[in-house]
Amino acid sequence: MKTLFQVMLLALVVLLSCNTVHAEAPIARDFPPGLQIPDAARPSPNFDVDRATEAYLNLLTPEQRALSNDYFEGGYWLQLWGLLYGLAVSALLLWGGISQRLRDIARRITQRTWLNTMLYIAQWLVVGFLLSLPLDIYQGFVREHQYGLATQGFGGWFGDELKDLIVSLIAGPLVLALVYAAVRRAGARWWLWASGIGFVFALLMAMIAPVLISPLFNDYKPLRAGPAREAVMSLARANQIPTENVVEFDASRQTTRVSANVSGFLNTTRVSLNDNLLNKTSLPEIKAVLGHEMGHYVLNHSLRLVIYFTLVLTLGFWITHRVFDWSLARWGRRLGLENRGDPAALPLATAILSLFFFLATPLMNSITRQAEAEADAYGLNAAREPNGFAMAAMRLSTYRKLRPGALEEVMFYDHPSGYTRVHASMLWLKENQDNATANATLPAAAPLAQ
Repeated sequence: MKTLFQVMLLALVVLLSCNTVHAEAPIARDFPPGLQIPDAARPSPNFDVDRATEAYLNLLTPEQRALSNDYFEGGYWLQLWGLLYGLAVSALLLWGGISQRLRDIARRITQRTWLNTMLYIAQWLVVGFLLSLPLDIYQGFVREHQYGLATQGFGGWFGDELKDLIVSLIAGPLVLALVYAAVRRAGARWWLWASGIGFVFALLMAMIAPVLISPLFNDYKPLRAGPAREAVMSLARANQIPTENVVEFDASRQTTRVSANVSGFLNTTRVSLNDNLLNKTSLPEIKAVLGHEMGHYVLNHSLRLVIYFTLVLTLGFWITHRVFDWSLARWGRRLGLENRGDPAALPLATAILSLFFFLATPLMNSITRQAEAEADAYGLNAAREPNGFAMAAMRLSTYRKLRPGALEEVMFYDHPSGYTRVHASMLWLKENQDNATANATLPAAAPLAQ
């Protein structure tokens, strides 16, 4: 174990030495509260979509755009470093004999195969958590504070990480033990059974997450009284969404980001708005964002995405099966790995699968981005707040690169870019000038009184 902590300390020192952000970076990040509508984005007989789009994009100062680009493009490299770091952890567990020792410890505790498999997995999760901690601290805490996106102290952040670990320790051993049972009983077809287990697990987690998991990290409550609530409830009723399924949560305890989400499945599905959205933006923006989230709800994106990602997972399991068997035949005896069903070989399987998902990132992003684009279109038609949606897209662009290249958007974006969203909003406004809501013709709206 001494080696583990030496590796962790070295990795943490290297990662913390990568600080290239100036101390004043957070000052220039945020837009002020309220709706800002450029003159070029107001309806007129000569309304020009491209000119209106550029006017919105110019709301972001050069300093804000540089900071946003720096943060988002740095994320591209973090994907690569995350992969390499994970592969290094797997190599350490295998070639350092740690995984094999964890297996032997589990077997000394019990001879029952299913139980010692679960015990191994629990140990593997804890050791993996510890070894990954240096990168997690840099990526999830240090870097977020460097860019002014985090509000949480280290104690609170680490507490949330421990909660994540506890959830993993409850669910992970059971699910992976089922996968190993499939490996032992289904032979060369284990990957099909494992995909089915993954599908059922994803549906179950989607169902219980809003009621059992999310409340571990944030407080969820009915939307506060006021003009936002009245507008939101009216929009929900108009789109046949139960009003009790629209809630707010205190994301400001962790982040400065403005966001909302749809979570759950069947009778646990709900639309959640974070308090930053309610506190920092205008009513048109809130309605526009809610319309987008209602699009996910009405279009049943949660189930569709689970199905699509299960298909990708099936391909990943098949590739893992082929590469794993080849690797086991080549290095298994040298590493002390017994067979396909040996839990000590789990780091090898996860290394192969993580490499697959890294290469499949553009596909995964494109699947998600298509669903997001559909929700954007639904939201524009439901809320009829094109300027609200454009302004919300600009707020998100303070930490998402505003105008990527076409290939860059395909490769790295799981949501449409800020430029794409603003342009879509202005196109909708041009085609619906007679029916757009009043905010397009009024002076910039003041922030909501809370």
